[in-house]
Amino acid sequence: MVILSSVLATGALTLTACGSRDDNGGGDSGDSGGGTTLTIGVTAPFTGENSTTGLGIRYGAQIAIDDANKNKLVPGVTFKIKALDDKAQPATGQSNATAITGDKTAIGAVGPLNSGVAQTMQQVFASANMVQISPANTNPELTQGKNWQTDKKRPYKTYFRTATTDELQGSFAAGYAFNDLKKKKVFVVDDKQTYGAGLAKIFSDQFKKLGGQVVQTDHVNTGTKDFGSLVTKIKSSGADLLYYGGQYDESSLLTKQMKDANVKIPLFGGDGMYASTYISAAGAAAEGDLVTAIGVPADTLPAAKDFIATYKSKGYKGDYGAYGAYAYDATTAIIKAVKAAVDANKGDVPSDINALRSSVVDGVQKSDFEGLTGKVSFDQYGDTTNKQLTVYQVEKGKWKAVDTGTADLG
Repeated sequence: MVILSSVLATGALTLTACGSRDDNGGGDSGDSGGGTTLTIGVTAPFTGENSTTGLGIRYGAQIAIDDANKNKLVPGVTFKIKALDDKAQPATGQSNATAITGDKTAIGAVGPLNSGVAQTMQQVFASANMVQISPANTNPELTQGKNWQTDKKRPYKTYFRTATTDELQGSFAAGYAFNDLKKKKVFVVDDKQTYGAGLAKIFSDQFKKLGGQVVQTDHVNTGTKDFGSLVTKIKSSGADLLYYGGQYDESSLLTKQMKDANVKIPLFGGDGMYASTYISAAGAAAEGDLVTAIGVPADTLPAAKDFIATYKSKGYKGDYGAYGAYAYDATTAIIKAVKAAVDANKGDVPSDINALRSSVVDGVQKSDFEGLTGKVSFDQYGDTTNKQLTVYQVEKGKWKAVDTGTADLG
């Protein structure tokens, strides 16, 4: 898919590639003022399912690249972005990771959107000692290992994320459902994927811990269009809330078919549902439905004001609201780590790309700066230290923030 070449001896690094492009001109833009060119890969779904939020990641990273080049954040270095569409498919994500690490101008990657895709990419980046920062992955296993509930162990030192985990998101949602919405009987559905199934389980466990009842659970396949039999089960269960672990593609259809069948209970989901596409697809049926999303609302953050204005003025596709600002901060963390490596090398870009990649991994681990989303820093597992979460509800056809806080795991 991608053919890459580099020339290091002259100090000018070059890249040739066939990447994903759209009407806005692809992801290879960036000022070219001489010196050294370094590439940051971005992988997320830009087409098909989940593309609304995937494009938000792509262009959030692009704006960070443009700002860094404009402000000459690293003198003598021009940053370029290489955007690769993973289509929310694990195998494609793995191929993208191989393409990025095989490029001798690449010093890091931002993405992916989906936790299941990340699982296939982590080893590839670790083998190349290249930093990977996801602005969206929330499954706890990615940073804390398979036994994260009893014995946290970080699997890969190269993997980081600016999104908080589902341990907090699922628990936060359960607390809001039980204590604020006063719901006592919930029907839980997931899409069998790493993200959706993990989030649904954490929600269920915490909801029961608080004293609520999970009346029934079920699963759906991604790509399903007809939820008739599931709606019948929900209707007969007596549930006063449906919790869904998965993405907006299926949940928007599910809530519409549920409301059409006169099942007038809200659907509550995670950040995978937080997109304008959910509302446009579900129509009036979305009214009153809820999601949790990482961080605080982007439009309430003073530091994100220029970012949002730029995103809109460029006419970029997708939604910046869910992960755009987090992608910006993830990209900035990589760029700042490059600056630290250059400064430590007396102002010169290290000529050994492997040494530079290693320095960037170490630099990201030491991140400590104010980003668009607040303080950007990482703990010993590579998880963000920013634990804020927000509940949004559909009101008059738009997502409206109704509560912001942190999860109570007690």
